[in-house]
Amino acid sequence: MNIIMENSLKNSMSYDGYRDLVKQLADSNSTTGNNKTENLAGYTKLNDRRMKRLDKTIKISEVDAKSIKEFHHKITWLVLTESWCGDAAHIIPALNKIASLNKNISLRLVVRDDNLDLMDQFLTNGGRAIPKIIMVDDESGDVIATYGPRPTEATSYVNRFKAMHGQLTDSFKEDLQHWYNTNKGQNVIEDIIDILGKLEPNVCQ
Repeated sequence: MNIIMENSLKNSMSYDGYRDLVKQLADSNSTTGNNKTENLAGYTKLNDRRMKRLDKTIKISEVDAKSIKEFHHKITWLVLTESWCGDAAHIIPALNKIASLNKNISLRLVVRDDNLDLMDQFLTNGGRAIPKIIMVDDESGDVIATYGPRPTEATSYVNRFKAMHGQLTDSFKEDLQHWYNTNKGQNVIEDIIDILGKLEPNVCQ
């Protein structure tokens, strides 16, 4: 494990710690990150409400829960995030639901702008896109997989729109939020089970 990863893990938060942080920022009309604008503070408030709702509404089927529980490798999911990030607000509660089913999976979170040296090791198409989930083997310290910044269906949706229109519009972003609200974390659950199955063949299938 490199020193940057090691330091980020030492400074990381639990999911409950992250939720407390976001709530405190929302209550004080503030936000994480280096760019503390009124708009981003507003998104932090919105995301606090989103995560509170998703903590209650995300469900994992018995079949999927069985697959998750069959993963026996000890790993840590280190997530780069910001309180204002809409994608993170939808994805991280689903990750927490998954990790809560298996004691071998540890979920830890860090703020991107406080960990840019780490972020720059895991760029997406050259950008500092979040959330970025770095999956680390606890025994070796090796990075064994990454995930994000969006689930597979949302990524395809975004890529198709960009190919046709060049950039994301405000109306498209509203449509994407509607997709997240309707999907309720199920695509994240499917994607993660697929990754776990690849990490541990003949398990999670």
